[in-house]
Amino acid sequence: MSILTRIFGSRNERVLRKLKKQVVKINKMEPAFEALSDDELKAKTQEFRDRLSGGETLQQILPEAFATVREASKRVLGMRHFDVQLIGGMVLTNRCIAEMRTGEGKTLTATLPCYLIALEGKGVHVVTVNDYLARRDAETNRPLFEFLGMSVGVNIPGLSPEEKRAAYAADITYATNSELGFDYLRDNLAHSKEERFQRTLGYALVDEVDSILIDEARTPLIISGQAENSSELYIAVNKLIPSLIKQEKEDTEEYQGEGDFTLDLKSKQAHLTERGQEKVEDWLITQGLMPEGDSLYSPSRIVLLHHVMAALRAHTLFEKDVDYIVKDGEIVIVDEHTGRTMAGRRWSDGLHQAIEAKEGVDVKSENQTVASISYQNYFRLYERLAGMTGTADTEAFEFQQIYGLETVVIPTNRPMIRDDRTDVMFENEQYKFNAIIEDIKDCVERQQPVLVGTISVEKSEELSKALDKAGIKHNVLNAKFHQQEAEIVAEAGFPSAVTIATNMAGRGTDIILGGNWKAQAAKLENPTQEQIEALKAEWEKNHEIVMKAGGLHIIGTERHESRRIDNQLRGRSGRQGDPGSSRFYLSLEDGLMRIYLNEGKLNLMRKAFTVAGEAMESKMLAKVIASAQAKVEAFHFDGRKNLLEYDDVANDQRHAIYEQRNHLLDNDDISETINAIRHDVFNGVIDQYIPPQSLEEQWDIKGLEERLSQEFGMELPISNWLEEDNNLHEESLCERIVEIAEKEYKEKEALVGEDAMRHFEKGVMLQTLDELWKEHLASMDYLRQGIHLRGYAQKDPKQEYKKESFRMFTEMLDSLKHQVITTLTRVRVRTQEEMEEAERARQEMAARINQNNLPVDENSQTTQNSETEDYSDRRIGRNEPCPCGSGKKYKHCHGSRVARQ
Repeated sequence: MSILTRIFGSRNERVLRKLKKQVVKINKMEPAFEALSDDELKAKTQEFRDRLSGGETLQQILPEAFATVREASKRVLGMRHFDVQLIGGMVLTNRCIAEMRTGEGKTLTATLPCYLIALEGKGVHVVTVNDYLARRDAETNRPLFEFLGMSVGVNIPGLSPEEKRAAYAADITYATNSELGFDYLRDNLAHSKEERFQRTLGYALVDEVDSILIDEARTPLIISGQAENSSELYIAVNKLIPSLIKQEKEDTEEYQGEGDFTLDLKSKQAHLTERGQEKVEDWLITQGLMPEGDSLYSPSRIVLLHHVMAALRAHTLFEKDVDYIVKDGEIVIVDEHTGRTMAGRRWSDGLHQAIEAKEGVDVKSENQTVASISYQNYFRLYERLAGMTGTADTEAFEFQQIYGLETVVIPTNRPMIRDDRTDVMFENEQYKFNAIIEDIKDCVERQQPVLVGTISVEKSEELSKALDKAGIKHNVLNAKFHQQEAEIVAEAGFPSAVTIATNMAGRGTDIILGGNWKAQAAKLENPTQEQIEALKAEWEKNHEIVMKAGGLHIIGTERHESRRIDNQLRGRSGRQGDPGSSRFYLSLEDGLMRIYLNEGKLNLMRKAFTVAGEAMESKMLAKVIASAQAKVEAFHFDGRKNLLEYDDVANDQRHAIYEQRNHLLDNDDISETINAIRHDVFNGVIDQYIPPQSLEEQWDIKGLEERLSQEFGMELPISNWLEEDNNLHEESLCERIVEIAEKEYKEKEALVGEDAMRHFEKGVMLQTLDELWKEHLASMDYLRQGIHLRGYAQKDPKQEYKKESFRMFTEMLDSLKHQVITTLTRVRVRTQEEMEEAERARQEMAARINQNNLPVDENSQTTQNSETEDYSDRRIGRNEPCPCGSGKKYKHCHGSRVARQ
């Protein structure tokens, strides 16, 4: 600690000192607010809104607003905000993260900044990690907010458009992070402004902010449409993979292995060796999937390579009951951070299809991205962003770097007395499991509840079997049993209760020592007061037993890659000054040790074990683990930062496209935009055939006439114009062509009406924009997948990606202009008389066919003889629609046959 820190305190201490002065001010107001009637307290909301309209700031009314919420909470919820909760609320009104320990009342703390900022009328989004927490927190706080005249909405999957619109219209909206992100994307796929849901993205308060902004930062939100079906190819390639042999390290000049592929467990990537490539190519040729003499890495075989690499990753890097489970014939992803299943989510790049083929379930079609955004970029769209969690300090640097959020550690209301014991290391997993079971037995005998944290479904089931064998009754909370989550967590604090939880499944729900009597009462149908009193008495007795036994004991079965996840597990114990204890049991076979410690360190540690089954505790061990975790955290931080740098390129383009879309939706008349685009397009076309500043001999007039005819349906005698006027230069020529195009367009508009044409323009523009943006996203995906190869040519892949994507984006915008003008110029408008005449001609033709009993052609609905007889003596313009009703021009339909005759 530096001398300055000793004198002035740390930055966190200085922030807290400043906020405590505000707390004193709020506490002094309490007697005055207690004296207010309910109506007077309710009237404060309108008073604050009026003061804000009059020019006061949120910070100026903060003390009174917080005093109002505290008093209303006492009357409505029966809960009074602690001073530390007031501090937390003040931190959350700024761009900050409040680190508050488990059990310190984050849900109640959130009511303070939500009420204050909702006074502005822009809407407040409280973001949670799952539907259960969104519903629970909304229902908990709804009575308080409604008492103060604030409306509350809940936005979760499965709502109707009307329900969703009402949820967003509320002053305070509780929602899941994924639903908010997807609604943003859906809004930017809407075809009318009425279809959009979200208002201005004003203030987001993110609960479990580390889970959403760090753990899920690398997860892109994708809305996709179906691409072509290649299910059979996934099934075929799946048969190849089991024959491939793993090689421990990559080939070098000094080392040539005998395997077919190598694995990078850190980045979850697989790579074929030269030997493996040859083996795969031979198999593909034998199966008739690739011609002889071709290479898997040739541009024409990129689809095959994509399928092979997806299948290889599926078999070697993704484990059943660890990364996913098979449920009802479907592959369901398991969140590696929470242990919860993510129904409806699918891996991209063909990985999900490859795993479906591996597990023998129905292989669904691949999807094409229609819209996407990362959580990092979505939450950076909010004007104000804040977050709460029990564990943020370890990631404070990342929050600051990526989101510009400061982390403030809020002191606990009561001192924390949990006993965090030294880690224990064993030589192998079996010895470790034996020690864990002995620890659990000891706790059960002393009636101390135990929460055991595992890192996967597979490990939780292994431990469950071992406990069954030892005759220890227990509950399992993992991805397979997540429906019973609240019920299992409610029972986890009973004397002698043993609960196995995958990672942080159950996070967001407090484990109450002695059990949860309210949860038990909720199971009873219309419980009597007598039953409730009996449950309370039972809880008090159990609570006393658990307190004497030492509170909740936490057992970690191995260290997670991140210290933060370990701290979350520990944080389930010792809430609100309760007693508790924690210990991690490790082995040299744990994933963290195998992947991130070099062989030299592992061998050194193996030699330290001289007796079978002995445990090792030392300061050196703690340093080794801290070093391994620091490496992992740095690796993942670099990965997230790298992803953001790439996504920022797409983000700028996404922002430009969505801004254009919203402009189209918000304006009923885009004719000025269309006119400007028309000038650009025709100027561009003319410049190709009459280059600027060129001599007349260099002009390609015939080519220009053909191009205008083929693409725009404009038959213009440009050669004649030039013969008639020798002084006609390129600018005048361009103006004349555009004038004619505009004149023809105005004639069409006169036929259908101005409103109909404006509506049509808007529809064409939106449809073309969406189609091209979808194609552009697919191209960007392919570019991203192969851009790393530029590194071999001594080029910076990121810079190359920026250059290439910018070129592709400008080409897309040019295509947009061109396609819109082509469509609008070529569109044919029929008058009512023309449509009636065409219908009469069609009916006459049909009558003649029936009369002569002639065969009918499917396309023209008549025979060649009747066509000629019908139209040879009629005057029809060459470019008019053919009266037969085929939709073709007369010159390309019956007119050509008349001419031949």
